[in-house]
Amino acid sequence: MEWPAIFVLGILAVAVVLFITEKLRMDLVALLVLGTLAVTGMVTPEQALAGFSNPAVVTVWAMFILSAALVQTGVADVIGRTAMRFAGKGETRMVVTVMLTSAVLSAFMNNIGVAALMLPVVLQMGRQAGHPPSRLLMPLAYGSLLGGLTTLIGTPPNILVSEAISAQGGEPFGMFDFVPVGGAVMAGGILFIAIFGRRMLPRRDPARESATPGGNLPDQYALSERRAVLRIPEGARLAGRTLRESRLGRATGLNVYGILREGRVHLAPDAEEVLRTGDCLLVEGRIERLEDLRSWRQITVRRINPDESQLDELFSRDVGVVQVRVADGADLHGQTFGSADFRRRFGVLVLARLRGGDVRQFDMSDATIQSGDLLLIEGLRDKLEALDEFPQFEERKAMEARTVLERYQLRGNIFRLKIPQESVLSGRSLVETRLASALGVGVMARQRGGELTLLPDPHDPLAAGDRLYGRGRGEDIEVFRGLQELEFESEVPAETLETLEVGDTAPMEVMLSPRSKLVGRSLADLAFRDRYGLQVLAVLRGGNAVRSGLGQFVLRMGDALLLLGPASKRKLLCGNPDFLVLTDPERAAPDRRKGAVAAAIMAAVILPVIFGVLPIAISAVAGAALAILFGCITFDDAYRAIEWRSVFLIAGMLPLGVALESTGAAAMVAEGVVGVTSSFGPWGVLLGLYLMTAIATSIIPTAALVVLMSPIVFRTAAETGVSTEAMMMAIAVAASASFTSPISHPANILVMGPGGYRFIDYVKLGVPLTLMVLVIVLLVLPLVWPLVPAP
Repeated sequence: MEWPAIFVLGILAVAVVLFITEKLRMDLVALLVLGTLAVTGMVTPEQALAGFSNPAVVTVWAMFILSAALVQTGVADVIGRTAMRFAGKGETRMVVTVMLTSAVLSAFMNNIGVAALMLPVVLQMGRQAGHPPSRLLMPLAYGSLLGGLTTLIGTPPNILVSEAISAQGGEPFGMFDFVPVGGAVMAGGILFIAIFGRRMLPRRDPARESATPGGNLPDQYALSERRAVLRIPEGARLAGRTLRESRLGRATGLNVYGILREGRVHLAPDAEEVLRTGDCLLVEGRIERLEDLRSWRQITVRRINPDESQLDELFSRDVGVVQVRVADGADLHGQTFGSADFRRRFGVLVLARLRGGDVRQFDMSDATIQSGDLLLIEGLRDKLEALDEFPQFEERKAMEARTVLERYQLRGNIFRLKIPQESVLSGRSLVETRLASALGVGVMARQRGGELTLLPDPHDPLAAGDRLYGRGRGEDIEVFRGLQELEFESEVPAETLETLEVGDTAPMEVMLSPRSKLVGRSLADLAFRDRYGLQVLAVLRGGNAVRSGLGQFVLRMGDALLLLGPASKRKLLCGNPDFLVLTDPERAAPDRRKGAVAAAIMAAVILPVIFGVLPIAISAVAGAALAILFGCITFDDAYRAIEWRSVFLIAGMLPLGVALESTGAAAMVAEGVVGVTSSFGPWGVLLGLYLMTAIATSIIPTAALVVLMSPIVFRTAAETGVSTEAMMMAIAVAASASFTSPISHPANILVMGPGGYRFIDYVKLGVPLTLMVLVIVLLVLPLVWPLVPAP
C-alpha cells in the first residue's frame, strides 16, 4: 500500500470524524481538507480550486436562487395552497396530498425551501381538520426528499453524479433520466407511508388540535400550569424601578408576560416599564424557580467593611488583575457576558469592560462583548497566565490590583450573603440558585466554617451556613431585598392569569428559517426583546417546551418560538427572512406581481436542458441572472438564498475525490468492495455500494458523500464490468433518501420542533422506508439501466 493512498484515507477518516462529532462546521472541514491536500501536494493548486468552478457547484448555487425566486413571487405558494384544497379531512388523504405536493415542488425546487414553504400551510390544514402536526410534518419532510429524486435539478447528489459521469467522458444524465427510478421510489414511498408508515407516527400534543390556527398555543407550550402572580407590596424597594432594573427575569429565570394594574392587564410590558406599588406581575416558568424566590426571604445580606473581611489582603497575595483585549474575530464577539460565562469557561471574573471612553462595571450579565474591548479580569494567578493560551484574548497586561480596585471603586463595595440553616438552597450550586444573577455580581469568595475559598467554582454545591462574598453596589443589595419582598398573590381570577390577548396584543408562533442568522446565538446575545419588540414566552425543541432561563437559551435550526406582542411588531416579523411564521393570519403574503415571469424563467431554464441545447449549469446561471434582472428576486435576497455551506462543502470536498482517484485510494476501497460482493454477481456489487452509501448518509453530508463515492464507483465499474450509470444512479438515490435520523437532512430537522418528534420517531419510520426504497431500486433500476452494458 503506497503512503499517498494511506495519507489520503487518513484525511478522509479525520473528515468523517469531524462530520460526526460536529466539532467544526462542515464547510470549514471541507476547506481544511482542500488546504491540506494542496499544501501536501496530493493535488495541484489548479485541482484544489477547480471545485469552485465545477459545473455541479455552479448549478447548485444557481438553483438556490431560482428556487427562492419561485417562493418570493408566490408561484410555489399558489401551487401548494391549490393542491391542499383537495386534501379533505381524512388523515390518509391528507398524508398523500401533503407528500405528493411537496414531492412535485421538490422536483424543481430546493427541498429545504419546499419544506419551509409548506410547513405553515400543513400546520393550518392539520389544525382545521383536527390532526396533530406530528401526523403530517414527517410525511412533508419525506415527501420533499422523495420528490428530489425524480429530476436532475431535484437534489445536489443528482447534479453531482451527472457531472462526475461527464468528467469521466461519459454521457451525463438528462433532466428526466431520473424519473423512472426516482418516480417509482417516490410513488412507493408515498403509498408506504399513507398505508403503513403513518401508523408508526406519534400522536402527541392533543392540545394542538384546535379549530383555529394558534387557538391553543399556550397549551401547546404548556404555559397554563406554569403561571403565577407576584405582587409589589406597599413601600417595596422595587417600586419606581424599571422591569429591567428589577432583574426579576434574569435572577429567577421567570418570564414576566404581563402586569395587572388597577384592574387592567398590560401584556408584554416593555423592559423600561416602571413598576408601581400594588402591581401584580403575571409570570410563567418553572415551579422550582418560584420556590427559589420564596427561599430568598431567609437569606441575610449586608454590606461590610473591606478591612473587616480581610479579603483584599488575601486577594493581593493569591489573586491578580490583568487587562486583556478581545481579539479580532473572537467567538466572544456579539455575546453577552452572561452567555460567555467567563467563570466556567476561563475560571476568572470580569471586573469591568472598557470601550473607548465608556466603562461598564457591576451587573454586566446583559452587557455585550465586541472585538477590541478591553477587559479588566480578576483571577487566580495561574488562571490569568493561562489566558495567553486562548485565542480570544491578546495583549495581556498585569495590573496592580489595589490600584485597579480603588480606581474603579471596587474595594469598598463588598457585601456578605449568608445561607441560613435548613435552607432549601443547601446542596444546590450558585448556577442553579441564580443568586449571582440576582445580586448582579460574581462571587469572589466563600467561607465555610474556618475555610475560605477564593473564586469558588459556581457549580460547587452550597451548604447551610456558607458565607458568600461579592463586590457590588448598594443599589444591588436594595434590588435583591426588593425581590425578597415580593408577595405571592392567590386571589387573581384564573381568566386574568391565562389571558394572552388584550387589544391588538396577541401571541404568534414562529420558527427559525433554514438559513437564519440567529442559529447558534442566545436570546440575550440577540437582545431579542429590544430588537424585535416581542417577548419570547417559550421555545419548543424536539417536542419539549422550555419556559425558564430563556435569556441564555441558544437557538438551533428547527426551534419554534411562542412570541407575544402588539400587531405592529408581529407584522414586522412576518417579512423577516430569519423566521418562518407558523400562525397563518400573521404570514406575509408573497409578491405575486412577478409570478408569471418567474414561472416563465424556470421553464426557459428547463427546456434547453431537456432538448440538449444547453448544459444545466449554463442554463441555470442564465435563469438566475434573468430572475434578478426582471425583479423576481433582489440581488441581496439572491445572495441570501444561496446555501453557502453546501457550496463550500462540495467545492472543498471535490479535491478529496480527485486525490482518492490519483493516489490509488479509490482503487483500494473498490478492491475491498469487489472482494466482498463479486461472488454475488452484479446484483451483489450494486447492493454493496447502495448499502455503503445509505449507511454513510446518516453521518456524512449527502453532497460530500456523493463526491467521495464517485471515484470508488468508477473503479468498481472498471473492475467488475457493471454499468457505471446504473451504480451512479443507485448511489444518488441512496444518498438522497435520508430518512433514518433528524440530522441526516435539514428538512428533517426543520419539522422536528413543530412536530414534537424525538430521534426514535425518525428511526421507527425511516428504517423501514429506507429498506422499501432499497427493494424498489433493486427491482426497477436494472429494467431501466441494465447492470451489464450490452456489448
